[in-house]
Amino acid sequence: MKLNELPKNPAGARGGKRVGRGIGSGHGKTSCRGQKGQRARSGGYHKIGFEGGQMPLQRRLPKRGFKNPFRKIYALVNLQDLDLFDAGMQVGIEDLKARGIIGRERDGVKLLAEGEISKPLYITVDRASVTAIEKVRAAGGSVTLNHAVAVDETHTETEV
Repeated sequence: MKLNELPKNPAGARGGKRVGRGIGSGHGKTSCRGQKGQRARSGGYHKIGFEGGQMPLQRRLPKRGFKNPFRKIYALVNLQDLDLFDAGMQVGIEDLKARGIIGRERDGVKLLAEGEISKPLYITVDRASVTAIEKVRAAGGSVTLNHAVAVDETHTETEV
């Protein structure tokens, strides 16, 4: 028998405190709430962070940074993930989804240069790093960008 298999002891279960059952019980009249005040009232407590009227901590601390509501979030694909494909294949976003390399497309797919690529592939994505493009070209393949997105200040073509 293990500790987690021990049955509960019914004699050890203690009932809850019975309040409001007369002065003689010791918990009568105000039902352990004390005299007056916010905590004595029904429904009387405050929201999380309330400090009795004092300026709450979350409002006293300075706010930092900026969260851009228009930011783009790309699904990332590394070169090492493309080993699943055969040499000379056309690899698009639908192929990446079908093989489980990316989940949701989000705002597009970006190809990164993590790892090596040994076979020529013809890849179509939304964005790609300059190093990833160079590695794919060195393996004999090519990278085509779906949109005319500037990869770098020097690389602004749609077919790189």
